[in-house]
Amino acid sequence: MRRRTRGFTLVELLIALGLIALILLLLFSGLRLGSRAWEGVEGLAERAGEERVARSFLTNTLLQVRAASVTFDGEQRPVFAGDTGHLEFAAPLAARVGIPGLYLLRLSLADVEGRPALVLTRWLLHPDILVGTDSVPAWQPLASGGRYVDPGDFLDADAAAGAFGATVLLEDVKVFEIAYFGRRPEDGELDWSDDWSDEPMLPERVLIHIETSAGHWPELVFDLPTDGSRRRRPPP
Repeated sequence: MRRRTRGFTLVELLIALGLIALILLLLFSGLRLGSRAWEGVEGLAERAGEERVARSFLTNTLLQVRAASVTFDGEQRPVFAGDTGHLEFAAPLAARVGIPGLYLLRLSLADVEGRPALVLTRWLLHPDILVGTDSVPAWQPLASGGRYVDPGDFLDADAAAGAFGATVLLEDVKVFEIAYFGRRPEDGELDWSDDWSDEPMLPERVLIHIETSAGHWPELVFDLPTDGSRRRRPPP
């Protein structure tokens, strides 16, 4: 006599389905956690790369500062100027930015898409560019109120065949502070200052302090090439 094969009871089927659902839930949760962890690692790597590029640019350009002057309102004005939150100087840029040559570079914080960013604005150091055109805003010295050019219309866009433009060097910058060490003609004393405007000589040293959403940078201290040397001093 053939024995009937015993099947699964309803309770056993429900238990099996519950176990399968639990296993699938744990599997998908693990995949989501792994995906988030990978995205976090990618974000940190991208941020580290951006900071490395910004630090390299600051180093390369500040070690090539030139003691240039320009005519503004009929007077010769030194290009190099700065206060605690703005820095302007003349330095050469590579041909990849547009027209190779000496540029007037301005570093300042600006609001970019609702977040603070360190922005580099550049003008080719040429009278026809500095006075402004239909596509290029006129340059004004920092000491004459030329502290800010809205980068919104110029970010990552080259005007006048690359003779003018604005670029975000670093995003999410909370603090950008500058100090200057040098000898002023009126007192002849070497000292630190938070302002360097309309001085006939370059400062001997520039200190830059940066804080981002990711943390504090080590202080960057640069010896300017006033005597032809191009050295970067370690942080004090």
